[in-house]
Amino acid sequence: MANIRDQCSWVHATHPEQATEKAKDLIRMAVARAATLEPVHEIPMEIVQSGLIIGGGVSGMTAALSLAEQGFDAYLIEKEKELGGNIRKLHYTIDGLDTKKFFEDLLDKVNNHPRIKVYTGAEIEELSGYVGNFKTRFKVDGKEEEIAHGVVILATGAEEYQPTEYCYGKSEKILTQLSFEERIAGGDDGVKKAKNVVMIQCVGSRDERHPFCSRICCSEAIKNSLKLKEINPEVNIYVLYRDIRTYGFNEIYYQEARKQGVVFIRYEADRKPEVDVVNGEVRVKVFDEILSRSIHLNPDYLVLSVGIHPRSDCEDLASKLKLPLNADKFFLEAHMKLRPLDFSNEGFFLAGLAHSPKLINESIAQARGTAARAATIISKDKRFVGGAISVVDQDRCAACLTCVRECPFNVPVITEEGVAYIEPAACQGCGICASACP
Repeated sequence: MANIRDQCSWVHATHPEQATEKAKDLIRMAVARAATLEPVHEIPMEIVQSGLIIGGGVSGMTAALSLAEQGFDAYLIEKEKELGGNIRKLHYTIDGLDTKKFFEDLLDKVNNHPRIKVYTGAEIEELSGYVGNFKTRFKVDGKEEEIAHGVVILATGAEEYQPTEYCYGKSEKILTQLSFEERIAGGDDGVKKAKNVVMIQCVGSRDERHPFCSRICCSEAIKNSLKLKEINPEVNIYVLYRDIRTYGFNEIYYQEARKQGVVFIRYEADRKPEVDVVNGEVRVKVFDEILSRSIHLNPDYLVLSVGIHPRSDCEDLASKLKLPLNADKFFLEAHMKLRPLDFSNEGFFLAGLAHSPKLINESIAQARGTAARAATIISKDKRFVGGAISVVDQDRCAACLTCVRECPFNVPVITEEGVAYIEPAACQGCGICASACP
């Protein structure tokens, strides 16, 4: 009607004598067109009121438990033989949380909840379907199983970078922060009696190959420094850093570390520390920007603050689930601010380290958020689909496979009758198949 109004105004301004007749013609055309319009039909589709959680770490277990406590069945699939993921390697957090006790409590709740079905040592073979009605086929204990579910929460986690720099692997005195934490928690005599410890930050992060910041490395270094100072107050700890990034309230612990005597030495990216192993002894050389001179250190232990990297099998899983990855190979959310918990594929959600490096409390918050988002779908019995979608005229379909090949969402299939069929609930309405169909 706005277009008709604009045309009438133009005619009235340029040809006043023709305005009335022109307006009548336009109104007749609009009415004639409206008479041929048909309502957009929507089809009710049943929703499977259960969720699939892929990944059995803290994020996956939290998401599964949150769904189950809301009254929905949750299927938790873990590739390893046991649940837990990275938290099994942790003993304490920077704010003093006993991670072992936290994990044991969470594991007990998950294993004993009647609505949670856990599959360990399982590997996904294929996922098909659409939001509200997915089917996943996976292999567990040499057998293939299939489950139906309405939503998918991805929480596959990430892994510790295995360094090749700084002579890692050439001496037992060169460790990663996780290995060093294991020795501290285990009461290792060598660690207890150490006189000098050097930590190097940004190993496997913020470089040409891995440009992202792993976010937790600085907090991890300060956490272990404070714990070591607690055990052995006389130990000298030197942290070689580029930028200290103790996010949020963790800045308090950085200040505490300085008060405890931890020495922070800044280096530039183009003048990284140099490490040698001579006769079994570790030697570190670093250029101090403030003193404008090189400093030589002979530590009892050299601890590398390595970054968080995507799992080695993330690309294979992304291909099976048809989900996007970002440039760093972490899974990509639909929108950083508007849809931070969703994938662009409807019915898929993500949480934890699979999304990006983050602290435990951030992973837990994100996992609970994904469960809340997933519940908005599976809390309903039905959803209505339709609108601007493609429909095949089966009387004229030649089964040429053009639509099957062209659809970026793999929706069209050839039926037993030898014609193409497009599932209304799965169609994204992009129109590519319609434009390509001969």
